[in-house]
Amino acid sequence: MPSSPPSDLGLAAKSIAFHPTEAELREYADAMPQARQTEYGNVNVQTKVVSRSKGSTYVVTDRPDEHSDQTIDREEGRRLAALQDEYIRGQDMVVVDGFVGHAGPYRTPARLVIEKANANIAGMQRFLYYDPVEGDTGHEPEITMIYTPNLAVPGYPNDRVIAVDLDAGVTRVLNSDYFGESKKGGLRMWNRKVYEGGGLAMHAGCKVIPTSDGERTMLIVGLSGTGKTTTTFTKQNGSQAVQDDFIGLFAGGRIVSTEDGCFAKTFALSAEDEPAIHGAVTKPDAYLENVSQHGDKIDFFDTSYTQNGRAVFNMRSIDNYPADQVPPASFLLVLNRNENIIPGVARLNIEQAAGYFMLGETQGTSAGGKDEEGRSLRVPGTNPFFPLRHEQQGNRLAELLETHPLEVFLLNTGRVGGPEGDDRSKKLRIPHSSAIVRAIAEGSITWDDDPDFGYQVAAEVPGIDDPELLQPRRLYERQGRTDEYRRQVERLKAERADYLAEFPGLDEAIVKAVS
Repeated sequence: MPSSPPSDLGLAAKSIAFHPTEAELREYADAMPQARQTEYGNVNVQTKVVSRSKGSTYVVTDRPDEHSDQTIDREEGRRLAALQDEYIRGQDMVVVDGFVGHAGPYRTPARLVIEKANANIAGMQRFLYYDPVEGDTGHEPEITMIYTPNLAVPGYPNDRVIAVDLDAGVTRVLNSDYFGESKKGGLRMWNRKVYEGGGLAMHAGCKVIPTSDGERTMLIVGLSGTGKTTTTFTKQNGSQAVQDDFIGLFAGGRIVSTEDGCFAKTFALSAEDEPAIHGAVTKPDAYLENVSQHGDKIDFFDTSYTQNGRAVFNMRSIDNYPADQVPPASFLLVLNRNENIIPGVARLNIEQAAGYFMLGETQGTSAGGKDEEGRSLRVPGTNPFFPLRHEQQGNRLAELLETHPLEVFLLNTGRVGGPEGDDRSKKLRIPHSSAIVRAIAEGSITWDDDPDFGYQVAAEVPGIDDPELLQPRRLYERQGRTDEYRRQVERLKAERADYLAEFPGLDEAIVKAVS
């Protein structure tokens, strides 16, 4: 049975399941009418909302100039809180506690309060929290998510609102049943704590790769859908994943991991290409969300409902590297899923690193819903959850790189020469990316200077025998498309300059480095 809630919980509800066990959470999820059992013995829930609701997300503040994202004032924040609290009085609720951050001062006590009718969200979040607290009434959360998926709020986009009160450490989610709002909501508030402590929260995976020079730690940043999780979990020299989604980077390259689990995209998931993720997702204790299912059979390639199928599993399901033993970071990869002239890999100096980090550019992905699929996207720092002025991310990264110079690389996980369907183009496949990652860790890439963008491009990478993937200029020249290549260069430079001009506080040296 769940623990009895403490008298000072401050939550009035019809009933409260306080600190239920994993088995109890699964039982609650199995009872949901929108949940189905799969052939693997796990549960698959179909949600009404299939992606993050950025257009419905607001920071609660009376100082809007301190934030790049949209805001509402504190009076409106209080109105929404009262509306949600009154609704909760008539509902059965679940409370799950744990920690964001694996150790030290950034190990932050957190709490999720969620309608029992959507208990899968509680089960998924529990897998991501470090050390969930059972029966400990002394847990004092600094981060609280209050989540009512079935309470509509007319007047907001899609009758939905996510109200982020950074000062109180509380995010209220109304009328979304998508798990990502719980996960990202907690991390968004943790972003601020890390920044104020001199670090930078990064939308990044982390892995440790054995080499002849010892173990090397690699960070992988990228928008959802660019291959961040795949790159993190793909093995090189027996590498082990530490974290797939968010880390804190501090002076000296010190890393703080945020979560004890993984929220993985399942579209096109195969045991051959991604064995670690596929193995974890098909275990009985994994939670699936919006994955195509016929009878009890799962189809990771069917996108008839959404391409943004997801799964949550605990790190115990994979061969992971202990978060408290991670060496200081050695490498940072900035992923860019492009389809024209971005090389397979480029090496960046500090100012370029901060600039490309701020650009956060890629082709549209399914993770942001249908509105983002197929179009060009830019998200500063690849981090749509940074709650302060976005230019602070680029400046802080440059500062941290001065204290501990990482080797930083731009990695294209898309195509060169054109989009899919253009028979003149070539795909950068998972084995190509894996060969590049291994060569970076081992220091075995031969470099040339690129005359157009000022970074260095690979002349040779062990395991890749096609130089056109490494230097797309060669492909365009061979195909008689040199003028097209020049137009693409000028277009990218102009677009990047215009985009970075939106951040007046960004260091001028960073802007010049990429534009």
